[in-house]
Amino acid sequence: MANIITGIDIGSDTIKTVIAIVDEEGKGKVIGHADDPSYGIKKGEITGIEEAINSIASSLTAAEKMAGLTVSSAFVTINGKHIISNNNKGVVAISDSEILEEDVYRAIEQARTLAIPSSRQIIHTIPREFVVDQQSGIKNPVGMTGSRLEVDAHIISAPVTAIHNLERCIQTIGLKIDSIVFSGWAASQTVLTSTEKELGVLLLDIGAGTTTVSTFEEDAITYSASIPFGGANVTRDLAAGLRMSLDEAEKVKTNIEDIMKKSSSSKRASRKSEDKKEEEEPKKENTGDVLDITDLNIQNVKTISKKLFNLIIDERIKEIFELVLDNVEQSGHEYRLPAGIVITGGSASLPEIAALAKKVFGVPARVATPMGLEGLLDGVSAPTHASVQGLIANAINNESYSTDSSYAPRKGGEAGGGMFGKLTDFIKGFLP
Repeated sequence: MANIITGIDIGSDTIKTVIAIVDEEGKGKVIGHADDPSYGIKKGEITGIEEAINSIASSLTAAEKMAGLTVSSAFVTINGKHIISNNNKGVVAISDSEILEEDVYRAIEQARTLAIPSSRQIIHTIPREFVVDQQSGIKNPVGMTGSRLEVDAHIISAPVTAIHNLERCIQTIGLKIDSIVFSGWAASQTVLTSTEKELGVLLLDIGAGTTTVSTFEEDAITYSASIPFGGANVTRDLAAGLRMSLDEAEKVKTNIEDIMKKSSSSKRASRKSEDKKEEEEPKKENTGDVLDITDLNIQNVKTISKKLFNLIIDERIKEIFELVLDNVEQSGHEYRLPAGIVITGGSASLPEIAALAKKVFGVPARVATPMGLEGLLDGVSAPTHASVQGLIANAINNESYSTDSSYAPRKGGEAGGGMFGKLTDFIKGFLP
């Protein structure tokens, strides 16, 4: 029977749900999806249990209706400024000369023994590389010969209270949690190429309330964090600068690409006739700065200044980028990586955001859309859906490892089942 995987991205602005069917070749096909407004969630953190439960339930129900089935479990994202990452090593002696799966488990468990407060819980232990008797750069040591096994692991943790609140929301609507996944790690599964991760890249997932930060070097994740600033801050600035409500400012922001395209098209169409009249009529005031927003039906506002809009966007996004820069620098990691900056998330579609990133960080930058899934992609193929698509890819690739026994292992072979199996399969997920 088919394997069904459900991903729910718990965002500050929108709850995104994707239901996918996975074929025998491991390809995911979207059969249902839904986006619903989120309430009770602020800057990635749950602030109202009942409101959050209703928002998640609404999104899930709509996705199930499209898919024509009911799901029993889901992978869900976690986000917020409380996310912390560490890199730690675990070392074990090999009793037999051949390294077994059990030895790898023991090494990973040793890496998880780093000192973290009792108020925090590890959500990811991601092997970056294994070392066998001083031979480094090993991705899968099972079957190799040696007397000493070492693992260098990337460990991501979150407050126990945040995890419990999320668990309560998901379990209240009748779902079992397959795994809780940091949204930045999820997004990386669908927007980064193997070459970028090998060369070194900084991934920014700019959502409504947060910007997640992830760095990769030599095909391994090196740093994870979340900054409590995002697209909602841009919306508030636009509302103040353009003198309109938050809802109206959000409408302008989300439709600005179409507005500018329409403006450019209109200018090209009228340029010839304007050139003919230029010699016969006095020069009129330059209207190139005016953007027509009549189609948005905003009361008492028909046009806005393109210059003012761009100025507001540039200043706020620049500030977010500078906060990211300071965050990465203070962590002791490098941000000027060879593959540059990859930007995804809901704010990735803002005008000239890649050019601004290039200016601030001093390296190449690009905007990324999620890749890898098939099926009903209309409505889930934009940058804003990178994390929810990443949850599906993450499950398929066996790349979300946690020894936390509170989440039952997934078993393949039936609807509602999953992809988690042997440790060897998990490790293979990290191979280039």
